Amino acid sequence: MIPGLGRGMNPHKMKRMMKQMGINIQEFDDVEEIIIRTSDKEYVFDQDAAVTVMTAQGQKTFQIIGNPTVRERSVASKEELKSTEGEGDKAESEEELTIPPEDIELVSQQTGASTEEAKAALIACNGNPAEAILKLMENQ
Repeated sequence: MIPGLGRGMNPHKMKRMMKQMGINIQEFDDVEEIIIRTSDKEYVFDQDAAVTVMTAQGQKTFQIIGNPTVRERSVASKEELKSTEGEGDKAESEEELTIPPEDIELVSQQTGASTEEAKAALIACNGNPAEAILKLMENQ
């Protein structure tokens, strides 16, 4: 707590003190919607919500002021969310992950595995040759 805050401190002095301590406060003006999801509920804030972000020591703290609409999450929506997240992550990782032929050859030579097995191990290990070699060596 900052001393003197509740006793009518000068706002200009307060801002100066916060700047000296490395605290920055910013308010978002163009908030459209905020959704907080828990395992069984959704808290939805609409345009009337005020959002303030305070940055102190590299950490950001968000404050939401408003009245949320609370909704129950259905089992179907949770499963759909999980399935779409999994598919998107897998498709993105396969598209982004390009395995150099040298890595495939290295893993294949070190383990005696075929090039197909070496490539599959590299994909499973996010392109890390050392991990792929260890994985294939464990399976032998």
